[in-house]
Amino acid sequence: MNKFKLVTLISILIVVPLGFASKFYAGPGAKWFNDSLGGLLYEVFWCLTISYILIKVKPWKIAISVFMITCILEFLQLWHPVFLEIIRSTFIGRTIIGTTFIPSDFIYYTIGSITGWAILVKIRKSTNS
Repeated sequence: MNKFKLVTLISILIVVPLGFASKFYAGPGAKWFNDSLGGLLYEVFWCLTISYILIKVKPWKIAISVFMITCILEFLQLWHPVFLEIIRSTFIGRTIIGTTFIPSDFIYYTIGSITGWAILVKIRKSTNS
């Protein structure tokens, strides 16, 4: 495993527990942690994961792709066919495709994609990949 993949994997292993923790946090500001911060970390996770798999793809292309796909998923939350409701009935399904359309989520998707891009640029520079 090259240095870039190792650092990216370690970053994923940090972001995943933070993302799940944001979903279960019950203290002050819980709604923001559960929904908004979770959306931001979701973007970062996907940027890191795709970069880990597609190592040669430029970080800006990954960040834009993740943002666009997440926006599509957000709009899919307005659609409630049986097959999507079956997926949404599970924790992982709710976590991956969501349940409720919230326009303010786009702000956190933007911030998360930019953060994911910045992290990838930093990892690439520090590992010279």
